Amino acid sequence: MSISKNQLKLITSLSQKKYRQKHKLFIAEGVKVVQELLNSSFSLETLFCTDDFSTNISTDKIILISETELKKISNLKTPNKVFGLFKIPDENSIEKKGLIVALDAINDPGNLGTIIRLCDWFGVSQLICSNETVDCYNQKVVQASMGSLTRIAIHYVDLEVYLKETKLPTFIADMDGENVYKTKLPKQGILIMGNEANGISEEIKTLVTNKISIPRFGETQETESLNVATATAILLSEFRR
Repeated sequence: MSISKNQLKLITSLSQKKYRQKHKLFIAEGVKVVQELLNSSFSLETLFCTDDFSTNISTDKIILISETELKKISNLKTPNKVFGLFKIPDENSIEKKGLIVALDAINDPGNLGTIIRLCDWFGVSQLICSNETVDCYNQKVVQASMGSLTRIAIHYVDLEVYLKETKLPTFIADMDGENVYKTKLPKQGILIMGNEANGISEEIKTLVTNKISIPRFGETQETESLNVATATAILLSEFRR
């Protein structure tokens, strides 16, 4: 069986957020990512795979294709046996407890995917994203998350409204903040990370009283800033210390 014109048209359209939202579908590629999704609560729509990919799922959702066809639909430099269409689940309500990461207009898909993995590693079960943050079902985000997308509840909200309503302590990463290595951090709270180019927006800054920073130890002190995902890793490590 081969890929139909309608299926090809659908797959192409899912590179855009508006069509992912319209069809409630997203793309996942590669054995590792697809297997994680198949073993999770995510629902499979269609699985396109070469005949050397083995799976126990219902055959009515599998379409066997050639490596040539896989290359046509793949966005990977080296297509890897399997290409899946999965259903975007409905969002659940936000839990108002625990350690939460909030993102203020993160634009880079690789950064978001890495932050999702970091949340998974450090046991942060909820990730709050501003409406301006890149879509977590963007294919590059899905790939970068390496399956952690299946274990983290991700919510898109008006971040300003959300922070005004929360009763949890809030913290922003800020170059002028208190040295994180000298700060006593709570077990519950919200860590807010800002945009790659502009940092935390002024509107969000006015809502937060706790500012923490990662000090520079380099002799020249000329490094301008850390990558947002790297900074998130360091700060989450300190919250969990």
